[in-house]
Amino acid sequence: MKYALVTGGSRGIGRAVATGLASQGYHVLINYRSNDEEARLTLEQLSSAGGTGTLMKFDVGDPAEVDRAIGKWSDEHRDEYIEVLVNNAGIRKDILLMWMEDSHWKEVLDTNLGGFFYVTRALVKNMLVNRYGRIINIVSLSGIKGLPGQVNYSAAKAAVIGATKALAQEIGKKNVTVNAVAPGYIRTDMTKDLNENELKGMIPLNRFGTPEEVAEVVCFLASAKASYITGDVISVNGGLYT
Repeated sequence: MKYALVTGGSRGIGRAVATGLASQGYHVLINYRSNDEEARLTLEQLSSAGGTGTLMKFDVGDPAEVDRAIGKWSDEHRDEYIEVLVNNAGIRKDILLMWMEDSHWKEVLDTNLGGFFYVTRALVKNMLVNRYGRIINIVSLSGIKGLPGQVNYSAAKAAVIGATKALAQEIGKKNVTVNAVAPGYIRTDMTKDLNENELKGMIPLNRFGTPEEVAEVVCFLASAKASYITGDVISVNGGLYT
């Protein structure tokens, strides 16, 4: 059985990615932090589409929880490994820097940047031993362009982009690729507080994207068809920023 782990897989882009990877034959480990109901809905959606999955509840920003959860899984699957990792878990705490508190900064970096580090570190060794792996990091337009009110989020996502490029060079010879996907405005819970009618006028395609459109790119990068692509950042933003 082939295994893929999607962090933040209970809703939005994570749910669409989990469903897409399941359709490619992966048993999908669906990570989430707190929302049991949404996680169950993701698993039900995946199962109804003919896929298989398992829920994994842990906080990606807590290194002890990450090591405990992944260590437990590894102990129970000694002859198997997770060959695809999608680092999707992320949070926003939008506020202008002049009013930003330490907690706004720390929580966003712990989840978005720390989560990438802790989970990737826990899985990359087995990818190298098996000489195959796919790591796809969900970043953001904010990490490329920067957006006002998102100094913390932009900093975290820009850091993951830099880490993506560096790690791709470290492990490419072992047939493990590392890429990033940078969504723009996608219709999810994370953007529900934004004024879509006002913002879509800035987008050449004149609309917000869907989680499924992002998932298509992620699933391509997770496939053997993307075997010669690494260290890249692919934008999915409707032409908003190129």
